[in-house]
Amino acid sequence: MTALNRVPSLMARAGTASALTLAAVGGSIAVPGLATEAAAATPATRALQIAASKKGAPYKWGATGPHRFDCSGLTLYSFKKAGKRLPRTAAQQYNTTRHVSATHRKAGDLVFFHSGRNVYHVGIYAGRGKIWHAPKTGDVVKLQKIWTRSVWYGRVS
Repeated sequence: MTALNRVPSLMARAGTASALTLAAVGGSIAVPGLATEAAAATPATRALQIAASKKGAPYKWGATGPHRFDCSGLTLYSFKKAGKRLPRTAAQQYNTTRHVSATHRKAGDLVFFHSGRNVYHVGIYAGRGKIWHAPKTGDVVKLQKIWTRSVWYGRVS
């Protein structure tokens, strides 16, 4: 089944208007709510689209795709497909991004969860306080509201 064939079922499962949904546009996957076509062409936005296309893929510690992911494996895979290189772990990814404040975050930025100075999880910011991420063993790649204030944001250059 192609991504285009899955779009109607993905949209139906998304449910509410506030949920990020996928729509087919000219044979590619687009993220509604992005300001312009030009914005959709950026590597960060493309990485966000790629992560969203992996909805439902199972979590597996150490996995970097294309069918299973851990948190940093999903971000690594998504940005690699969008033409950008990232290191392997969430902490390494944090150290290589340009850090931005919550007020300046944009869709496609990385969201790093931390305890003190230690980064332990990463996802891709989807807008409206939500991220695409691979949460934990037994779970799947999904869109979820950010559940804590203990996050930092990083922009991939």
